[in-house]
Amino acid sequence: MDIQGVRDAYRRYARYYDRWFGAVFHQGRKAAIEQMGIRPGEHVLEVGVGTGLSLPEYPEGVKVTGIDVSPEMIEIAHERVESLGMQDHVTIAEMDAEQMDFADGAFDHVVAMYVLPVSPSPERLVDEMRRVCRPGGDLFFVNHFRKRNPVIGGVERLLAPLTGLLGFRPDFSLEEVVAQTDLDIVESKPVNLFGYWTLLRARRERRGDVAEAA
Repeated sequence: MDIQGVRDAYRRYARYYDRWFGAVFHQGRKAAIEQMGIRPGEHVLEVGVGTGLSLPEYPEGVKVTGIDVSPEMIEIAHERVESLGMQDHVTIAEMDAEQMDFADGAFDHVVAMYVLPVSPSPERLVDEMRRVCRPGGDLFFVNHFRKRNPVIGGVERLLAPLTGLLGFRPDFSLEEVVAQTDLDIVESKPVNLFGYWTLLRARRERRGDVAEAA
């Protein structure tokens, strides 16, 4: 996986994304936004905003910035913002989440929904999410992770060679992500159809940072 590969995959998906993945992933998007407990006046960064399907779920009085590497997806997100009349509190930008232009601690909450298995470098992505989240804030993720069930996990491994075509890693491992990023996960729960996806809440600080602070 590389950035151009991701752009190529979502160029193919863009005009059909809402139809294929809108309803299927809706519950996970809604659960993540509810889990953040956003208060009026706070600023949220959504990494991998895609076509902006999640935008109507944010509460009133909240500022939202959404970024994505796919210009085709961003174009549709801009259209959604305008059609919903959200221009005064929603900003959409094309940006690589592994090299963000934002200042340290710029956001109260940072969320990435269905993004980690797409990222060329999950470790860099998580580090950037940590950097732009304010101290004391949390990071939120919604993702599919490889199942421990031997049958399902075996199918996911068989699909792994198709990663470039699919645009995501079907055999993405939560254990590997935690090891690579040192995520301090404080909550995990299943979401979407059959609980096949997972909603994670993680502390902004690395586990070692938390231990030192204590």
